[in-house]
Amino acid sequence: MRIAILYAYPPEPDGLSIQGHLLYRGLKEIGADVMPCHYRPSFQKQWILSAYKPDVAIGIGCWTYAPDIIFSPQQNGVIPVPWFVANGWVANYHKALSELPLVFTTSQWVKDAYKRDGVDVTNYEVLPIGFDPNEIKPIPREDPRVQRLREMLDVKPHEKMILTVGGDVTSKGAQEMLRALAEIDKDFKDWKYVCKASDSESAEDHRQEEDALIEKLGLDRGKIIFLNGMYSHDFMPYLLSACDIYAAPSRLEGFGMIQLEAMACGRPVISINAGGPVDTIIHNKTGFLAEVGETIKLHDEWAYESMGFAADHKIVFDEPKIFAYRASISDLVKYTKMLLTDDKLREEMGKNGYEHAMANFQYTDIAKKALKMIEEKITPPQPSS
Repeated sequence: MRIAILYAYPPEPDGLSIQGHLLYRGLKEIGADVMPCHYRPSFQKQWILSAYKPDVAIGIGCWTYAPDIIFSPQQNGVIPVPWFVANGWVANYHKALSELPLVFTTSQWVKDAYKRDGVDVTNYEVLPIGFDPNEIKPIPREDPRVQRLREMLDVKPHEKMILTVGGDVTSKGAQEMLRALAEIDKDFKDWKYVCKASDSESAEDHRQEEDALIEKLGLDRGKIIFLNGMYSHDFMPYLLSACDIYAAPSRLEGFGMIQLEAMACGRPVISINAGGPVDTIIHNKTGFLAEVGETIKLHDEWAYESMGFAADHKIVFDEPKIFAYRASISDLVKYTKMLLTDDKLREEMGKNGYEHAMANFQYTDIAKKALKMIEEKITPPQPSS
């Protein structure tokens, strides 16, 4: 069976591209006949679909990518198998999404979101994102490269570093963490909070909110470090190993790749008991899952031509849809303080997280699961005689 992987290729330092590239590498290493290609229309993509003639095209993205990862392969006689991540709500293409013989989702929550929005998920299977243990791995704190990184961030040897990484950090729960740290700071002072975001309009908008919140809470700005830009994937184990706690009580998370990578680097994770983190983090063992303190619901939303509609228009929901979560601040205070003050607990949870990641999320194991499901669910079309 020939398989094409459609994702941002050559690989870029973003989650979707890394997700697709690890699957490509994993399938290749286990002996599958596989070829990567950028999902957008191109001469190369057309050549792959018409000359390489894959039986299956696994496309990475959300439902809005349907024209590129579903309809394009179908038009070339190739069976599409999308690997869906979260995107808020499913506004269009319901019939096409329901009729596919196999669809992967990054978590049970993503599958449930498609079902909530009217898609028949009978052929939907959960396939988590993997990691490469030769690339994402614990680096000793005494390593001079890790020490230099902490020095550059002005984290003193006695201080505990908390880290949050995202396209924007507010969506990863940074504002909830700031509220929790304002309480913690009353009796525990030895912490620094590092927030790393990408260069984007969303990150800039949220940064204004974050700055206003820091001012309102009266937090010492010297204890909160903001980083921006795209970092290479091979740099991330150094950044993750430099922290003491990885915190991402995300407002909307379909999987949580960096949370998994933090565990793979031996760091305890604080997240939220909703969405993708429920599938990856074991509460009280590899980290903590704060309960949901608040939900944000939408009663209506705009649908746009870019979603496949004839014109922009507003859709009113029969029932309000949960658009985002907010973690319980009291839970974040409790769990963060426990990890900040208990060296043995941090070490134990970090060790558990590393073992959990190694046992369940190595990229070659994920590739084997994907190939097994494809072979069980899909019969390639036979050439006409």
